[in-house]
Amino acid sequence: MRERVEEVLDKIRPVLVRDGGNVELVNVNDGVVEVKLVGACAGCAMSTMTLKMGIEKFLKQEIPEVKEVVAV
Repeated sequence: MRERVEEVLDKIRPVLVRDGGNVELVNVNDGVVEVKLVGACAGCAMSTMTLKMGIEKFLKQEIPEVKEVVAV
């Protein structure tokens, strides 16, 4: 599943990089995806929205086994 998550994150990354940020996959455990927002995303006031309404929503659409995405 980790490989599938990484593939989906690769689709999201260009949008984040364009805004000066990025996302790193930390761990996948029992449907919970742990990520680290870096660059401009790390300190952005909208990072929670990016995480939940962007990354988590897209991952759940592409990989139904994903239950939640959390920032670590």
